[in-house]
Amino acid sequence: MKKISLSLLFAFIGLSINAQTAEELKKEQAPKKVEIEKLQGEVNSLQDKIDALTGWKKGAFGTIGASLSGFNNWYSRTAPNASAGNIGVSINGYANLIEDTYFWRNSGTINLGWVKLDDESVDGDEGFETATDVFTISSLYGRRLNKKWAISGLVEYRTTIIDNFNDPGYLDIGAGLTWTPTSNLVVVMHPGNYNFVFSDASSAFDSSLGAKIVADYTNKYGGLSLKSNLSIFQSYSDGDLSNWTFTNSFAYTIWNGLGLGFELGLRNNKQEALNNAINLNNALAAPLTQPTFSTVDNKLQSYWLFGLSYAL
Repeated sequence: MKKISLSLLFAFIGLSINAQTAEELKKEQAPKKVEIEKLQGEVNSLQDKIDALTGWKKGAFGTIGASLSGFNNWYSRTAPNASAGNIGVSINGYANLIEDTYFWRNSGTINLGWVKLDDESVDGDEGFETATDVFTISSLYGRRLNKKWAISGLVEYRTTIIDNFNDPGYLDIGAGLTWTPTSNLVVVMHPGNYNFVFSDASSAFDSSLGAKIVADYTNKYGGLSLKSNLSIFQSYSDGDLSNWTFTNSFAYTIWNGLGLGFELGLRNNKQEALNNAINLNNALAAPLTQPTFSTVDNKLQSYWLFGLSYAL
């Protein structure tokens, strides 16, 4: 009984010492946290000054996502012997020239994806098929009226590069005003913009005059790099010819430029929806009544990619 009491006493003393040690460590930790927050604020302030400097500013980051799987005599599957693969690549880059009286901002985005399901019971190799195919480049020139406003001109081109290059392809050329409230946010407002549409499917695609609005945000918070871009075209001649695309890219660096990345893209384009419906209808053995803008189901388009990232 005496031994048990001594053991309990020593255990209680040990817990007390550990508790006191933890409290002491927390007290020692608190001022260091305050110091770190102060230093981080100074780092952010210096970064803002660097961003405000004139000259060229360049950067890029990308994401690679991949998964491979194989099945051998896996009888619960419809195809017990098969292999599957999914590969995606996303790259975002920019090169901006910032001067006191003008700016020239250039950016590019590529997102490519392939999928494959090879059923060994079917003769031949199915091969990889295109899953995601996005290519966008833009160039914005502005002559400053003051620190936040500028008269500007924009050229933006969007298409696919694996399947059906430039079919469709969209070329926006316009002029108006650009608002830059911070060095990271650019808002383009061009009431005079012509949307050239290139395609072999003339029944679904038409060019038109309209307004162009673009909002682009690019920033870096510690190890997190992000880019968000909203591009809207509002046609003056017909609302069915309007379209918008919204892309968001994130990359978090964990070690030596490597990390995790995620990209999400949304799009609404009635011309593309109609073209797709016409192609599906023409593929039927007994084609139905040809779809039109008034009958087509214009669903929201989307894609996403998650995987390893590398920041430059």
